[in-house]
Amino acid sequence: MSEEKTIEQLQEELIQCEKQAQEHLAGWQRARADYSNLKKEQEKRLQDLVEFQNAATLAELLPVYSHFKLALSHIPEASQKEAWVVGIKQIQKLFQDFFRKYSVEDIKTVGEKFDPNFHEALTHEDQESYESDVIFEEVQPGYLVDGKVLLPAKVKVAK
Repeated sequence: MSEEKTIEQLQEELIQCEKQAQEHLAGWQRARADYSNLKKEQEKRLQDLVEFQNAATLAELLPVYSHFKLALSHIPEASQKEAWVVGIKQIQKLFQDFFRKYSVEDIKTVGEKFDPNFHEALTHEDQESYESDVIFEEVQPGYLVDGKVLLPAKVKVAK
């Protein structure tokens, strides 16, 4: 009789050990999933930080580039073929390639309908050659990065 009881006790212990093993396995699987989620979250945070830093750097560099383009637009037509102008235009191309690498795009302005999501209206003026709410002059260029506004374009709008 004691052998039967011992077998019953062993079977009961086996059942308890199997339950405990299942609980440990489930806990381990949850911990593994939590770790995987934490790792993904950390990677996302790092990516967001890099994007934020890139955007901050671009936001400081783009006004310099805008002034550079403005200066280029004032070079007289007669000087366009001179070596120094050609060299300056090569620098402009390097800027453009750099900004393209970071997905920077100009915000379209003149002739476009005013959109407060992309444009900052400095004035609304009567303009016979433009329809109402259409941009007739760009005062300062605006830029998008990955389709998001980094710097809004400052414009004059027809009323």
